[in-house]
Amino acid sequence: MTTHAPHSTRKPNRQTLYVAIALILGIVAGELLNLTLAGPEIAKPSPMLKQIIELLSVLTDIFLRLVKMIIAPLVFSTLVVGMAKMGDIQTVGRISAKALLWFFSASIVSLLLGLLLVTVFEPGGSLHIALPEIGKETGLPQVKPTLSNFAGHIFPKSIIEAMANNEILQIVVFSMFFGIACASIGELAQPVVKLLDSLTHIMLKVTGYVMHFAPVAVFSAIASVIGQHGIGVLLSYGKFIGEFYLGLFLLCSLLGCAGALFLGRKILSLLRHIREPMLLAFGTASSESAYPKLLQQLERFGCDEKVCGLVLPLGYSFNLDGSMMYMTFAVLFIAQAYGIDMTLADQIIMLLVLLFTSKGVAGVPRASLIVIAATLSMFHIPEAGLLLLLGIDQILDMGRSATNVFGNSIAAALVSRWEKALR
Repeated sequence: MTTHAPHSTRKPNRQTLYVAIALILGIVAGELLNLTLAGPEIAKPSPMLKQIIELLSVLTDIFLRLVKMIIAPLVFSTLVVGMAKMGDIQTVGRISAKALLWFFSASIVSLLLGLLLVTVFEPGGSLHIALPEIGKETGLPQVKPTLSNFAGHIFPKSIIEAMANNEILQIVVFSMFFGIACASIGELAQPVVKLLDSLTHIMLKVTGYVMHFAPVAVFSAIASVIGQHGIGVLLSYGKFIGEFYLGLFLLCSLLGCAGALFLGRKILSLLRHIREPMLLAFGTASSESAYPKLLQQLERFGCDEKVCGLVLPLGYSFNLDGSMMYMTFAVLFIAQAYGIDMTLADQIIMLLVLLFTSKGVAGVPRASLIVIAATLSMFHIPEAGLLLLLGIDQILDMGRSATNVFGNSIAAALVSRWEKALR
């Protein structure tokens, strides 16, 4: 399968430029809306502003729905075709093992770096904002990251249900069984494999159509956040936001250096190829929104299609580096805000808890916040502290979504290199 479509090299650059312009215009438009239409209280915007924000949110939601529409058939077709071409279960096992080893290593680095920075900077201790009352409802769904939930999110009871709910990990499990079965049957399965190969090309073409709407989605997403909260929210939480984004920058630098060790100067080419998916994830605050475009760009960069088809879906379930860092930041930030001192032993236990529980809620909406809430209750830290972060969660989510995309790009490129399959 070749997805090196005959695009001119300038087209992706123009699309990136349009998304960047939409990002800037969204900030300006959002602040103008906030200054002209916001009510006296940020928590209670005026009816007019509420209607405009609702309209903007609908535009973003339409784009995210269109992207989610692509993901299930794209993951299924690329993975099955990749498995069929690999030909044996040993190759699948080897690639999966290399990917998971990198994922857990990157997760540990993310958690430790977050722990180090939040301990050094202590953003919660210097936050001059009234604390929510202990016991106040956070409004998050009550989903506990248990072993049974983890198993439920891995093994599908129905592939139709898994696709309907966009449960990527369940689609991966079914696709691996299906693909290995195709490989073992051989010639008899070729019509199905060819059909799915055609489906992959069709879905990538659909991706191209959907991405034309990306600048509108980025504009509306940014404008609605800034319009509702105003630039002022960045000043109140400026220190926390600044330190978190510094942490993300350091994390990306570490991952990039690790990538450069194995990729050499090709790391620069990789960065050029993934800037559009990263910008898209940043603007929409959704890693999922970048998935179809990321798959396309990684194959254009030279990653092996079979490796990408396996590593990327696994990465979206197990390798959310930005989200991992956010979890340690948030837990310790809330503990500091309430004046709770966590011992070194507690912090180490917290890291281990986050390392495994974060893998147990893949596919759950607002998964990061749910894991944080469960961890807070485990260490007797008031869950109401999450209310401190809900107002700026979208702003923080933008950074961690882009970092998630970056981390998965490095993973796919490195595994391709280790498999000697990088063009």
